[in-house]
Amino acid sequence: MEEHLVTGRLAGGLRLAGRLPELKAVPSVIGPVDGEGVFEGYASLFNVPDLGGDIIEPGAFAASLARRGAAGVRLLWQHDPGEPLGTWLSLVEDARGLKVRGRLSLDARRARDVEALLKTGAVDGLSIGFRTERARREASGVRRISRLDLWEVSIVTFPMAPGARVLAAAPATKGNPPLAEAIRRVTAELHS
Repeated sequence: MEEHLVTGRLAGGLRLAGRLPELKAVPSVIGPVDGEGVFEGYASLFNVPDLGGDIIEPGAFAASLARRGAAGVRLLWQHDPGEPLGTWLSLVEDARGLKVRGRLSLDARRARDVEALLKTGAVDGLSIGFRTERARREASGVRRISRLDLWEVSIVTFPMAPGARVLAAAPATKGNPPLAEAIRRVTAELHS
């Protein structure tokens, strides 16, 4: 298991000392968040090197997700444990990577601020915080991570791993089905 020894301060003056989880970020155009703060995207892409020279392999999240479930992984702002934003509704590995679906807690001021930033595209990154459990270093220097313990997924300004994009905003959770909701939005924009 590989961890980083870190000392210093986090946002808000919280002092650090000791071993912390690694952080990996994937840019993600979140697009519009539905009216209930629900969004989805990819927090990690498989077999794509990040800016730090790491590649996460398919299956790397499986044991951690089985152990923790979505409820055991925190949804944070900028990896700050003092800035929770909501909850993860689902975290699943698919052929592309770690697909996430979350809900911002819109009763909290910070979550409302983040929702506004997501809607305007001012913030568009997702990032994972984890501890490496199994990895190997290649001769090229690339580290292949085959098993990790996922602690949190954050919405961030500057992601580490470029290339992952959200396919669409999460489907509406009430009322209209997704296609009907999309037609309603386009029609409203045309008539405004």
